[in-house]
Amino acid sequence: MRKIKSLLGVFGSRKIAALLFLGFSSGLPLFLIGSTLKAWMTEEKVDLAAIGWFSLASLPYSLKFLWSPLVDRFTLPVLGRRRGWLILTQIALIIAIAVMAFQQPKQALQLLAINAIVIAFISATQDIAVDAYRTDVLEKLEMGAGAAVFILGYRIALLVAGALALILADKLPWSSVYLFMAGTMVIGILATLFAPEPKEISPPSSLADAVILPFREFFQRQGIIKAILMLAFITLYKLGDALLSNMTTPFLLQTGFTKTDIGAIQVGMGLIATIVGALAGGSILSAIGINRSLWVFGILQAVSNLAYFFLAYIGQNYQAMVLAINVEQFCGGLGTAAFVAFLMSLCNQRFSATQYALLSSLMAVSRDILAAPGGAIAQNTGWPIFFLITIAAAVPGLLLLPVFAPWNPQPVAVSRPGLEDEEEDIWGIK
Repeated sequence: MRKIKSLLGVFGSRKIAALLFLGFSSGLPLFLIGSTLKAWMTEEKVDLAAIGWFSLASLPYSLKFLWSPLVDRFTLPVLGRRRGWLILTQIALIIAIAVMAFQQPKQALQLLAINAIVIAFISATQDIAVDAYRTDVLEKLEMGAGAAVFILGYRIALLVAGALALILADKLPWSSVYLFMAGTMVIGILATLFAPEPKEISPPSSLADAVILPFREFFQRQGIIKAILMLAFITLYKLGDALLSNMTTPFLLQTGFTKTDIGAIQVGMGLIATIVGALAGGSILSAIGINRSLWVFGILQAVSNLAYFFLAYIGQNYQAMVLAINVEQFCGGLGTAAFVAFLMSLCNQRFSATQYALLSSLMAVSRDILAAPGGAIAQNTGWPIFFLITIAAAVPGLLLLPVFAPWNPQPVAVSRPGLEDEEEDIWGIK
């Protein structure tokens, strides 16, 4: 009974509430230097080639592990080790996004590019701090709920910075839109002030230690061979999902669906399905543990791609499209909740900023690099075979699950690094 009460109360805690709004703060800048900015540039009749190159402004998100040791090593003089970095980056983002409002895309493209890169750098630094905060503050029972609620806040921010920004831009100048978006970052500041500070953990004693020790500690704890296989698992676990996501829009357009159909169902309804999936995944994970969640959600994530396989055979069928998008996005949300909780569980709290930044960068390798040939594969095989290949691409990651997430784990030596005094088994049911 006590455990059931704990499960039900997880979502109502102060730290979980704070993570909802910190997720919003983390997600907001992404579209403001991505698709929303490109819409503004297109309206200003900027050259299409130049618009395409602006994708490189997001590079700091993939390189954030390079300066993540600074966040582990140095504690700012206000609000503690994690929240100090959060408040600093959030204030800087308000200023940088507000400055973007006064840019002239057509007349001063270079200044716009510099501004976008600065926003990406500050935002990536905020992500380092908020990932470390989430990893440090959550207890074992709270990891699934914390990951799910953070994803919910992040996705709401994408709606605000994407759909709402475009709607406002139809009625207001772009400068006003960006000033409004800068103002919404106050939500992150209030969340940081409201959020509880994690337990005090001794930081690395020098910058050299902050760079070297996270690697050494991770490989010593796991063993070299197991650590290498674990890094491969992290890279491969969501590969099938990434391959499919990379090509769904071209597939739907070629199948004959309109841009309005795709926008309403894939972006709108599909986003809701992802949020529901993440929240459901967080709740289920709190009940069955990380290990079993990785098994169940990983299999569902792979099998859900069959919905697109059947849509490819049926052709332009609206009901089938709605079903395919919602099934795949819901299962993707389940898998993301479990995977984020798994990554948090691997981090030692002394080095959580650096270790989580490194591990999450491997997810980007799968999403941005390994999934890149998806178009060529679909072109050579046709859509039905391509969707079967996306299912096959999920198999290598699933085959590694018995090594890192046995269905019935031994409760010994499974305590979270940095929290050895805790007794509950994070990995499965006791």
